[in-house]
Amino acid sequence: MNTVHNSVNLIGRTGINPVIRTFTNGVKLAKFSLATNETIFDPNGKTIKTQWHNLVAWGKKAELIEKYVKKGQMIAVEGKLINKVLTDLNGKKSKLTQIQVDEILLINQQLKHA
Repeated sequence: MNTVHNSVNLIGRTGINPVIRTFTNGVKLAKFSLATNETIFDPNGKTIKTQWHNLVAWGKKAELIEKYVKKGQMIAVEGKLINKVLTDLNGKKSKLTQIQVDEILLINQQLKHA
């Protein structure tokens, strides 16, 4: 392997309506969660395991997310992992992992009629 990169691809459903913040310079930040499901087959049957991911997007992508992305919508994202260490008012540190969205695709779900 000649190159190493930080790349994440996810397909899932949004958990909340995106929270949008506009900075004094006009740049927007979108924050929202994404649920991905994994089906596990064990001797007792089928189990669905859900993982929650924290997503962030900046600038034009945040503007598009503000306009088009809503809670419960299926999307595909490509991005990279961002790890942060946060310190609360008492000095306690905690780790936060986010996915910085580089590309987003809205997936149109068609209802199937029986």
